[in-house]
Amino acid sequence: MSALPTFPIGDLPAMWLRDNCPCAECRDPRSGQKLFQITALPTGLRVGSAGAAAGTAEPAVEVVWEPDGHRSVYPVAWLAANRPGRTDHGDLRTEQGKELWTARDIAGRLPAADWADYLDKPGVRARMLESVLRVGFMLLRAVPQREEQVLEVAETFGYVRETNYGKLFDVRVEPDPNNLAFTSVAITPHTDNPYRDPVPTLQLLHCLVNDADGGDSGLVDGFAAAAMLRREDPEAFEVLTRTPVPFVFRDAGTELRADRPLIGTDSLGRVREVRFNNRSISTLRLPAEELEHFYAAYRTFAELLLRPELQLDLRLTPGDCLVFDNTRLLHARTAFAQDGARHLQGCYADLDGLAGTLAVLGRADTLEPLVEMFAGAGTAEYLGEPVTMAQHMLQAGARAEAAGAPPHLVAAALLHDLGHVDGEVVTGLELMAGTDNRHSHTGADLLGRWFGPEVTEPVRLHVAAKRYLCAVEPDYYDRLSEASKYTLKVQGGVMTPEQAAEFAALPGAADAVAVRRWDEEAKDPNADTPPFEHFLPLLAALARG
Repeated sequence: MSALPTFPIGDLPAMWLRDNCPCAECRDPRSGQKLFQITALPTGLRVGSAGAAAGTAEPAVEVVWEPDGHRSVYPVAWLAANRPGRTDHGDLRTEQGKELWTARDIAGRLPAADWADYLDKPGVRARMLESVLRVGFMLLRAVPQREEQVLEVAETFGYVRETNYGKLFDVRVEPDPNNLAFTSVAITPHTDNPYRDPVPTLQLLHCLVNDADGGDSGLVDGFAAAAMLRREDPEAFEVLTRTPVPFVFRDAGTELRADRPLIGTDSLGRVREVRFNNRSISTLRLPAEELEHFYAAYRTFAELLLRPELQLDLRLTPGDCLVFDNTRLLHARTAFAQDGARHLQGCYADLDGLAGTLAVLGRADTLEPLVEMFAGAGTAEYLGEPVTMAQHMLQAGARAEAAGAPPHLVAAALLHDLGHVDGEVVTGLELMAGTDNRHSHTGADLLGRWFGPEVTEPVRLHVAAKRYLCAVEPDYYDRLSEASKYTLKVQGGVMTPEQAAEFAALPGAADAVAVRRWDEEAKDPNADTPPFEHFLPLLAALARG
């Protein structure tokens, strides 16, 4: 074997590395499934030798194992993307890596697309599905206004979850309703089917008619509300995460019950589920003191969920189809007059199907559109700076790489300003003209076609990181270029102490600050930078699929 590629092998756990051997003896070439049990691996397993593998298309490391002499070949890109210690590929259901929002944060940039584009353009579909995972919902417009069309929408990304309400349900005034949803009364923010185990994780609502006076919809980010409760009243948060609540539904032919906390967390304490529905909570049977603590916390959380700044108000129009995460977003509706027609059709589906469809789209999608975008006319000029946009982004990626940053941060540094250059989304001209083009958000949304939140979220937060650094480091503002000082004003200015504290608490804040520093350094017209092709193996390893 020749010299070892630049990747440390000695500090990798031997059993983990061997368990991930990709050879045909260890994995079925067709399914990728393992052909051995962990108990079949020899005791005292250790790396006998390691070096560069010969004859591979991409740089790879060959390991010869002792005591059995087995040979394994690991692509360097795979080792970099899966190294132990990474925490950015955790449970996709938790708050980690998601964008938590209030109404002001999300208004004006709803994750929306026309049905025809969603069907015909894989990039649009991927961006919309990614938005369900990241912000909790997507809005499809101009969906055909016909009965049962909502089932076809669900089948574009998964499977319909049939319940006691059937494959689909009609949200309209019924003469003998078994649920308040089938009346005209106002309904406060809630989770659907909290009495099910497991609860349906996705809900779809397709508007067929909405001529009634009232009947507007509302969405509340339950994860953002839970995070707010954790900051404002940690004791109440703790009570609601450990107290099982009996959710019950009964009618003539159905009896359903699930005992779950209002706020569900994983083993690391991260919010994984909000299950809130005042209509379905049955009688708690706890000691009197525990009941006192629960009801105090329950009331506090309920009041928080009703804060006007948290609710995004929407009026669904005929042809709109709203798809949202029922374990995260709470939905509501205003009362409406019964003399006006209002008819939605809904169904349930599940997040694992949607996430799987997104992964398959990633496998079928190449990085070629990204390559073309990077080389396009939009990268030829970086307004107000002495470098082109392409030079700037390449320098930022190179600086991250030279600093030994993990691959996802190298990618984020390289691609952080892509929202300026894609003519289909937005350009930097608006920003220099005094209008915030929100390029950090549009760029992150665009990159969601290929990459997960470990790449997109540092991009999304890199403008906020500039505002944050100006607030917490007195000399940071003075180090900004004149163009960057100008755009700072357009982008909202220096953060207040309260805003800075909120930013610092975000899961991706540290990564965003790192990208921001490389961003500010990457404006040297004389710097030698590698071409975009240099980064393609790294990007390919990070891309979905």
